Amino acid sequence: MTAALEEAKCAADRDEVPIGAVIVDPRDGRIVARAGNRTRELNDPSAHAEILALRAACESAGAQRIPDYDLYVTLEPCTMCAGAISFARIRRVYIGALDAKGGGVMHGAKFYDQPTCHHRPEVSSGIMSHECSAILKAFFAKKRAAQKN
Repeated sequence: MTAALEEAKCAADRDEVPIGAVIVDPRDGRIVARAGNRTRELNDPSAHAEILALRAACESAGAQRIPDYDLYVTLEPCTMCAGAISFARIRRVYIGALDAKGGGVMHGAKFYDQPTCHHRPEVSSGIMSHECSAILKAFFAKKRAAQKN
């Protein structure tokens, strides 16, 4: 999760919502892909950290499915990202902070609980949750303060 937090910090430095994701090959612990949000930079609403990391990991593996890999993400994935994670057949998802407003795993659509979901990864949450939520809170507090000025 530390590497995912580094990606979130880089995203914040780019004025992106600070969310980071890394994909790990659990057989050797190697990070095979890492990304932070780039929706503003790329003018792409799908350029979430999870999607970008999945694209990179799948390209590296030369496959559309990477069932032996684990994803670490600083914020609960939205429904779009939860779907992509399922389609990539990610083995485990480790979530930092939960997202009651926009999350699609533990909240909202609860994508993996739906009967139409074909692959349900194992999900663990609360990993470094304080650090993961703190970077988001600081980012949005700074944005609100800038709007007042």
